[in-house]
Amino acid sequence: MRPLDDPESGPDSHTAGNAPWTPRVPLRSLVSRAALAGGITELALVGAHMLMYPLGTRSEPLRLDPRCRPGEQPPGVRALFAADPLAARIPVVLVHGLVDNQSIFAVMRRSLRRRGFAHVCSWNYSPLLTDVARGARALGEHLDRVCEQTGHERVHVVGHSLGGLIARYHVQRQDGDRRVESLVTLGTPHQGSVLAHLVPTPLVRQLRPGSPVLQELAEPAPGVRTPMTAIYSDLDQVVLPTHAGRCDHPDLVARNVLVRGVGHMSLPFHRGVVDEVAASLAGVRRPELPPIAAPAAVA
Repeated sequence: MRPLDDPESGPDSHTAGNAPWTPRVPLRSLVSRAALAGGITELALVGAHMLMYPLGTRSEPLRLDPRCRPGEQPPGVRALFAADPLAARIPVVLVHGLVDNQSIFAVMRRSLRRRGFAHVCSWNYSPLLTDVARGARALGEHLDRVCEQTGHERVHVVGHSLGGLIARYHVQRQDGDRRVESLVTLGTPHQGSVLAHLVPTPLVRQLRPGSPVLQELAEPAPGVRTPMTAIYSDLDQVVLPTHAGRCDHPDLVARNVLVRGVGHMSLPFHRGVVDEVAASLAGVRRPELPPIAAPAAVA
C-alpha cells in the first residue's frame, strides 16, 4: 500500500495555544470534494487495515535498518538531517490506538526508514488495557528497553489516537520527558471526544471530555521540556469536536498542525502527514523551547 496524498489537504501549522482555529462551514465541508475524497479513502483504508490487522498482533523486534549507514544516504535524506545529522540515529517508537496494533503503521514505519531514521519500531500494548496511566507506565518500561538495546538515552515517540494520549501522560505525569526527545500525536483526543460517552468501558470513560485523566493532564506541568506536535484533522470521525485533537497547555512546548480532508484511520497513511512527522522528528519543524530562567540571586 502506497502513502496517500491529497494536494488540498496540506497541513496548517501554528504553535500558540490560542491560535485561531478555522473550521469549514459544516454543510459545505460535508459536500466538498476534499471531504468526499477523504471519506472514500477512509472507508478503503479501514477495509485494508482489517485485512492487515492479524499481521500486527505480534510485537515487532527492534532492529537497525541496514540501509541507514553514515555517509551512504541519498541527498534527500542528508538534506532532512542537515541541521542535526545525529537525529537520524535516535530510535523512533510508534504507539497505536484503541483496539488496534502495529499494523496501522505499516506505511509510516517503512516511510520513516526510507527517509533515513535508523531505528524504527512499533509497540503493542495489551488489548485488555483499562487505564491510561497503567499503559503509560508500560510504555515507559518499553522505552527503557529500547534505550538499553540501542545505547541511546532518548527516543522519539509517535502516537496515533489513544497511543498519543498514553505517550503524553507518560511524558507529562511520569517523568517521561527524561527519555522522550520529541512526541508527535496523530488524531489524539487531547481534550477528549464526545463519542466516548457511547461506550461505558473504564478505558473509554477516561477519554470523555473533563474526565479525571484529562483533568490531570490539564494541571500545571512546570519543567516538561519535551517538544510536542499534535496533528489533527477537520475530517476526524472519532475525535469530536475535531479541534479536541489540539494540544493546548500553557506549560507544554506544543505545536498544533491542522490537516484537511483526512480521516482518523487515514492519518498514519497520508503522505503529507508522514512528511510532517519526519520533519518534526528531524527537528526541521519543532516548537522552540523557551529559555530556562536563571536562578534568582541570593542576597
